Amino acid sequence: MNVVWGFVIIVAATAVAVAAMLFVRRRAPDGSYFEDGDRASGVFGVLATGFSVLLGFIIFLAFSSYDQSRSGAEQEALIVVQQVENAQFFPRPAAAELTGQLVCYGRSVVNGEWDRMRDGTQGDAINPWGVRMFNTLRTVQPKTAVEQSAYDKWLDQTSAREEARLDRIHGAVGVIPTQLWIVLFFIAGVIFAYMLFFADSGERPIVQGMLMGSVVAVLTVLLLLLNGLDNPFHPGVGGLEPVAMERSLRIIDEALGAVQTEVQLPCDAVGTPTT
Repeated sequence: MNVVWGFVIIVAATAVAVAAMLFVRRRAPDGSYFEDGDRASGVFGVLATGFSVLLGFIIFLAFSSYDQSRSGAEQEALIVVQQVENAQFFPRPAAAELTGQLVCYGRSVVNGEWDRMRDGTQGDAINPWGVRMFNTLRTVQPKTAVEQSAYDKWLDQTSAREEARLDRIHGAVGVIPTQLWIVLFFIAGVIFAYMLFFADSGERPIVQGMLMGSVVAVLTVLLLLLNGLDNPFHPGVGGLEPVAMERSLRIIDEALGAVQTEVQLPCDAVGTPTT
């Protein structure tokens, strides 16, 4: 989420909560609505502890999915570089074709798939360049031991790349079910309502405002954090970017230039097929 919008949401939620507390305080009895403050604090502790424990487990779940997507993207980018190296041991013209298709694969990930993951529209769609590489591989007939070794290694790398891609897109749709979001907001609402009963006309307004504002601000920040982790490809601070694949594409360009290998790419700069 954008930092500015996040700050606005926090300020707005805190301001509404403080205003509600000060409004209730105007008619609240001296000492709050609770006659036994210790018992009320104990009940509030149970509510807060239950919410924090549940939220902690959910944040751990969301972070695990976030980290899986990040690791998958990095692993996929690394394997693309390794496959480019391996493709150079294939017979011609398959070596050049596979190299070009791998570069186009990387470009389509950076410029196509990443946008669809941000929008939540990636779904189960396959990468078309993966299909093209498969069709090209079917035309290869290894004749030497080196070519056979490269062929076998390519199959292993393809499987690893597909697994890494699945890890990358796994978190694009979020892992927290709607039921958990409903429960979290319900408990947060209960805590907010319970805090209103601590309104005390005998206490200074700034103290009452701090009492309510600090609780609501923390709840809002935690829920925003959870939302950001549950949507790892969101734009803004903390959102995953195709940095690893962009780095791999630069490495491939430099490596091909260093060994003076020219490849005719079958795609444009964003990975769209040109032939």
